Amino acid sequence: CLQERFHVGDQRLSGTLPVMAGWFRRLLQKPRQSSSLTGSSQNASTRCSASSSPSSSSSARSSSSSAGTAMPRAGRPAAVDISSSGSARWAKSYDVCICHSEVDLEFVEELVSYLESQPQSFRCFLQLRDAVAGSAIMTELCDAVQNSHCWVMLITPSFLQDPWCKYQMHQALAEAPMANGRTIPVLKDIDRKDYPRELRNLYYISTVLKENSFRQIRDTVLHYLEELCRSSASGTE
Repeated sequence: CLQERFHVGDQRLSGTLPVMAGWFRRLLQKPRQSSSLTGSSQNASTRCSASSSPSSSSSARSSSSSAGTAMPRAGRPAAVDISSSGSARWAKSYDVCICHSEVDLEFVEELVSYLESQPQSFRCFLQLRDAVAGSAIMTELCDAVQNSHCWVMLITPSFLQDPWCKYQMHQALAEAPMANGRTIPVLKDIDRKDYPRELRNLYYISTVLKENSFRQIRDTVLHYLEELCRSSASGTE
């Protein structure tokens, strides 16, 4: 009987062992499957990110290119040809009248030579050269002011003592009372405290550096003529 029981037990054990072995194999295989699934999901996500990266990089490039494209700045107004045949410059006989004392003639002649030698060939009124002989001084001074676009006032000690210089200065201020660039005070050999009260609402040019002052006078006259021609051209359009 004992042998039969052992025999039956061996049969049951031999039948159970394969089942348990199969169960253990399945149990051990589950982590491998999950790890393989994890790897496949990671590969899939990598492929997705790789496929989406070109679009993102292209969008980044497009955004960077659009950001790098600077908006055009509003530049300075286009240059105006003040010497054209229809220019408003020719409405007056002179571009600039030099108001000065006879004592300062040497400096004035140098300034006039500089302005007339510029590419624009500025037309300067120089009293001792351009005034009509035999005409009344008052008439000539008034005509010089009225027939000129701009007026350079060379303020020197002699200018302040000359009644005709003061008369011409007042005529210029009466012609253009607003500070629109037509009256150009130039200080030479005087202190700021001696600057005429009538001109104190206007910026002046100092002649401490002569060449620099000549350029400033040229640029001021040119700027006024350009603005005059530009406004005249826009008014006729």
